[in-house]
Amino acid sequence: MTSPFSPNHRFFQYRLALFLSIAILVPFGLFTKFYRGPGQSWLNDSFGGIPYEIFWILLVVLIWPKVSAKWAAIGVLIATCILEFLQLWHPPFLQVIRATLPGRLVLGTTFIWSDFPYYFIGCFLGGLWVKALQHYTLRHKINSSLEE
Repeated sequence: MTSPFSPNHRFFQYRLALFLSIAILVPFGLFTKFYRGPGQSWLNDSFGGIPYEIFWILLVVLIWPKVSAKWAAIGVLIATCILEFLQLWHPPFLQVIRATLPGRLVLGTTFIWSDFPYYFIGCFLGGLWVKALQHYTLRHKINSSLEE
């Protein structure tokens, strides 16, 4: 059995593409959270849900490369909707976590109904992103091995 870190592993190119996607997406997502200027409220609070969803989908399929793009997107959508509703609950232990930057970025601080459309858009786009990476890296790998 080949190591998952070996270039000969079936999912190596796919995982590399996922990792590079995350490496590009994270700075963009952080930019949407810390941008100051025209439209900052919308970009910080609403639009930022799109790269947030895409990030979690990419991370899920990076960890479990055999999962379908559709089920990864559905699972992330359900989990992040639960996290949004969790923002209505303010027990002391969650408040301590939310007081940190990672806690605010992951758990959020304020429940807002208008976040949900951005979650759906992000999951749809994240699913398409993963499908494209699967198609290009996995099919390309299969086709190139058939030609040899």
